[in-house]
Amino acid sequence: MRLADFILRDMETILAQWEAFAATLFPAAANMQSLALRDHAQQILQAVAKDLTTVQTRDAQTEKSLGRAPVRAGAPATAAQTHALLRARGGFDINQLAAEYRALRASVLRLWMDDCQPESPHPDDVIRFNEAIDQALAESVGHFSAQVDQARNLFLGMLGHDMRSPLQTILMTAQYLAALNAGEQISGAASRLIRSGGRMQALLSDMLDFNRTRLGLGINIAPTDGDLQKLLADELDQLRAAHPDRRVDLDVVGDCRGVWDGRRLQQLLGNLVLNAIKYGAPDAPVRVVVTGDARDVRFEVRNYGPAIERITLDRIFDPLQRGLNQEGSYNPDGSLGLGLYIAREIAKAHGGEIEARSDGTETIFAVRLPRGQ
Repeated sequence: MRLADFILRDMETILAQWEAFAATLFPAAANMQSLALRDHAQQILQAVAKDLTTVQTRDAQTEKSLGRAPVRAGAPATAAQTHALLRARGGFDINQLAAEYRALRASVLRLWMDDCQPESPHPDDVIRFNEAIDQALAESVGHFSAQVDQARNLFLGMLGHDMRSPLQTILMTAQYLAALNAGEQISGAASRLIRSGGRMQALLSDMLDFNRTRLGLGINIAPTDGDLQKLLADELDQLRAAHPDRRVDLDVVGDCRGVWDGRRLQQLLGNLVLNAIKYGAPDAPVRVVVTGDARDVRFEVRNYGPAIERITLDRIFDPLQRGLNQEGSYNPDGSLGLGLYIAREIAKAHGGEIEARSDGTETIFAVRLPRGQ
């Protein structure tokens, strides 16, 4: 008997073995009933049986074996994708999901080969069946991973949002203590609280921005009329005060007025300048050059130092990346490695772009911002 006919004829036997195996996947399966344990297994097997009887080219067969079968635009979710979604929501992990397909593959082939005796099973059916299971597994794993990623990002977003209020209370209390002039020890402790709270607030803001982008929401901006020259100059004044041992120069040419989210662009500049201070030559200035033309305003942050390797430069705006400092070690600054990623997302939110280039003497981050409407 051909494998497709066997699957349809002995569906209940196969499903019983699927259910028995799924019931062993603790703790998620502990309180699941038969219907939930068999979730979409019958539809997956029916799709496999249909696939086995469908004519396909050798190229299509190869693509499917790699989990890359074509998907029609607007097509509904497959049974394998829906199964993965429900398994993720039911508390299964990805290893348990894959184990279900591994057990299904083994049980179907074993039952079919026993049924074929004394005749030999059709070899092409074995190949086609394995390809169909691989495709279903790829669909399930992809959908499962996307669901887990979304749930994690939503959780981190809610956690970050809920942490803001107690952190703000800590900072306000520390500022109140610092203003009391109640002695050197209290003032010193309050100052440490304010500095640590400020760092926590910056990390929290980066995490929330990162989660917004991962959820497809983008960086939140509120543009108003403003002068980029003044916005950037104010930010550089604060950076100079925080890093009195480093020289940061500002050169401006042309009209820099436009419609911007000033706070966000200060954040963008701050991320780039802090990156230049961190990784550039400590005895050379960081230069910020701003140029306004008819349509755009551009600014560059330049620092001197060794060239960034091409492989690093190609991924420099990826999230959670951290480079080596001048001593050849990673900076223990407590950052999440999101500064350049968030800088790029802020530029994109303004309809602009950012690029990085580096040679043997200088590294340049160049930002282009349309003036806005």
